[in-house]
Amino acid sequence: MKPTVFVVDDDAAIRDALSQLVETAGLQVESHAGGVAFLEAYVEYRPGCVLLDMAMPDMTGLEVQAALNTRGFAIPIVFLTGHGDIPMAVKAVQAGAVDFLEKPLQGAVLLERIQRALAMDQEWQQTRGRCQAIRQRYARLSGREREIMGLAVSGLTSKEIARKLEISPRTVDVHRTHVMHKMGADNVADLVNMAAACDFQGSAA
Repeated sequence: MKPTVFVVDDDAAIRDALSQLVETAGLQVESHAGGVAFLEAYVEYRPGCVLLDMAMPDMTGLEVQAALNTRGFAIPIVFLTGHGDIPMAVKAVQAGAVDFLEKPLQGAVLLERIQRALAMDQEWQQTRGRCQAIRQRYARLSGREREIMGLAVSGLTSKEIARKLEISPRTVDVHRTHVMHKMGADNVADLVNMAAACDFQGSAA
């Protein structure tokens, strides 16, 4: 799917100017007159980035950002503001914004930031794809295998896991071998990296 630059600004003149600038760079663009309209249109994950005005009458940029985060939509946001409000910029970045630009905007600078945001989104897509594959492999583990994976990821040895679960070290080793095979891991370090990258704990919980 071709990435889209979503322009969200209540000022029609600015919205049109930004859309034309994006189109001249050969990029696909979609514009919305406010946060509500954008959120209604963005009903599922679509690759791209958002040029988001900070101050709009229906929803502020921060409110739109919060709504995207609540829905679990991870898309790079470049905030646009005419006020240079530093506290707002800090809040936006803390909530995951990738950039913050003050109006009036320089076309070359904006396009460079857009390209950077699109590259970031592509990286996020690749990470999501890897995590989806990891989670699919994890779903194939038995309850006991998930339990042992979780304990191994936490740093326990086979003997320590055996004592904790009151089973033999040999049984633990058999389960660990199954876990490694099913997860496509060469060692425990691989399991740790998988769990960390995809933000889940290898356990039956």
